[in-house]
Amino acid sequence: MPSLFARNQRFSLATFLLLLELLIGYLRMAADAQIGICYGMMGNNLPPANEVIDLYRSNNIRRMRLYDPNEAALQALRNSGIELILGVPNSDLQGLATNVDTARQWVQRNVLNFWPSVKIKYVAVGNEVNPVGGSSWQAQYVLPAVQNVYQAIRAQGLHDQIKVTTVIDTTLIGNSFPPSQGSFRGDVRSYLDPIIGYLLYAGAPLLVNIYPYFSYSGNPRDISLPYALFTSPNVMVWDGQYGYQNLFDAILDSVHAAIDNTRIGYVEVVVSESGWPSDGGFAATYDNARVYLENLVRRSSRGSPRRPSKPTETYIFALFDENNKSPEIEKHFGLFNPNKQKKYPFGFGTKRNEEVVIDDFNATISLKSDM
Repeated sequence: MPSLFARNQRFSLATFLLLLELLIGYLRMAADAQIGICYGMMGNNLPPANEVIDLYRSNNIRRMRLYDPNEAALQALRNSGIELILGVPNSDLQGLATNVDTARQWVQRNVLNFWPSVKIKYVAVGNEVNPVGGSSWQAQYVLPAVQNVYQAIRAQGLHDQIKVTTVIDTTLIGNSFPPSQGSFRGDVRSYLDPIIGYLLYAGAPLLVNIYPYFSYSGNPRDISLPYALFTSPNVMVWDGQYGYQNLFDAILDSVHAAIDNTRIGYVEVVVSESGWPSDGGFAATYDNARVYLENLVRRSSRGSPRRPSKPTETYIFALFDENNKSPEIEKHFGLFNPNKQKKYPFGFGTKRNEEVVIDDFNATISLKSDM
């Protein structure tokens, strides 16, 4: 009988330690969740900035992307603890690129006047500028603007705390399948390669907008909806040692590979936008949007198959439905309605109290995670 009791005690201790390890892993995963939400303002029925910041805080949303230095939003962000991507509009690129004093003044007015009470993490100089096509005239100004803003921030000794970068979209990827063969288009390399070289020098990430929705809606014959929505039960694509169960990871790793294949050096990627519309186009339904967005939030606590060691910092587009956007589909990406009510039932990192009872030890462990 004593030996049986001893075996039970050993088994119980092992069970307890395993359960505790799993819970610690869960809490670490929760703490590492890297989710933010993009705050767009192209609507005539949106709440004021101070109420928006309260909305972030009440939903435990710890990161924001702001597309321009809106003063009301920056004032409301003071002492909120929310980390910020601060955008430089494309319309400002030429002035910042061609005049060092203009860049210094921009940094003073929009960064230094708010730092450190506003936790500016990145300054995103330009959004989705393409050297080929309609915005091609702006491409010549992106890197000089980035460099001038960087030098103004560096002059204040803040270049390690505030990283200066730019935002691209995945139309600059020439080949994305298989992901390991990802490469940038030949006609954009002269634009992108110097930017990547700068990012390597400055230790800054490349910001990339990634939308599986548009990949799926443009090619539903070859891309399955479950693969796009993170709901495939099995690996859908094997690429050497890497298995892909969802399209988001495949697109993200094609960007990683495209950077690696320039042979310039290792540059991290931040997903500066991703979302799914609830109306206005093919497969743009409430249920599809809910499933995609909830799974994207869950996914934010881990990395990609190619870069698994660090969670992928990801920003959901967007906070609100914005009724002044066009075309129609652009109006339906919001996570909240303009009245601040959630469109979807899931959370973005709500506080949780976990209680685990170990009967063998007559003990209760209370654990609090703040995801």
